[in-house]
Amino acid sequence: MDKDMHYGDDYKFIPATSIGSGVGIEVLPDLFSYTVQIVNIMLVGATRDAFVLVDAGMPNQAEEIIAAVEDRFGPDSRPKAIILTHGHFDHVGAIIELVRRWDVPVYAHELELPYLTGKKSYAEPDPTVEGGMVAKMSPLFPNEPIDLGSSIEKLPSDGSIPHMPDFKWVHTPGHTPGHVSLFREKDRALIVGDAFVTVKQDSLYKVLTQEQEINGPPRYLTTDWKAAKESVDKLEALKPSVAVTGHGKPMSGEQLTNSLAQLARDFDRIAVPDHGKYVDKDVH
Repeated sequence: MDKDMHYGDDYKFIPATSIGSGVGIEVLPDLFSYTVQIVNIMLVGATRDAFVLVDAGMPNQAEEIIAAVEDRFGPDSRPKAIILTHGHFDHVGAIIELVRRWDVPVYAHELELPYLTGKKSYAEPDPTVEGGMVAKMSPLFPNEPIDLGSSIEKLPSDGSIPHMPDFKWVHTPGHTPGHVSLFREKDRALIVGDAFVTVKQDSLYKVLTQEQEINGPPRYLTTDWKAAKESVDKLEALKPSVAVTGHGKPMSGEQLTNSLAQLARDFDRIAVPDHGKYVDKDVH
């Protein structure tokens, strides 16, 4: 375990929440989604001896995540590994405390590693993007790189995921360069990350109420809309039966099939903002 891990200088608690905060949903017997303020973490596995944590929640929320893990798997339980869909602050907010507590490896896509080893900052959030109050608040969000030192490893190039034998990772860039989603062919379960979400994440009201509607990645932190569109097309082609997203409630069945097809078909209208400094007008 690396003793020299550290967050960026702009790391801080973000006072945002939703009615779903603190609520866990058993999506499948071995897939559990838990909401930390405004973002979801996932526990994948059916027993305390063989589960992983996907993503690591908001800043300063390690104790809540540990409590959720122990509530599901028992006292002193710990995952085999932590898998990151990407490295934005709301998906790595408690990662260092969790790694120090559990002494487990962390895996992310190779293109995400510069943001997780202190080498590169993400692009700054765009408060000018078309959207609601959360977008306007986005300059408050941390974007400097964290450094996980030797605790972070790249995901295997063959698409496999350590300690998740039935899942494969799918490269779904756009929101970040190394964003991945996780897919299990046998039951078509999809862990999306932020490639698409099931809440309008830039609207404060809809974040608070968790009103369900499929949308593209959060607008204020997405920098490559052409890649984001291609990623949604790639995920729609998988025909998932259930999708657990980084923000919003899980979606399944006919609602998911129809909504995801519409998002892929009308991505430019539904997801891409009319204006914003990262909007590529060629996407429209």
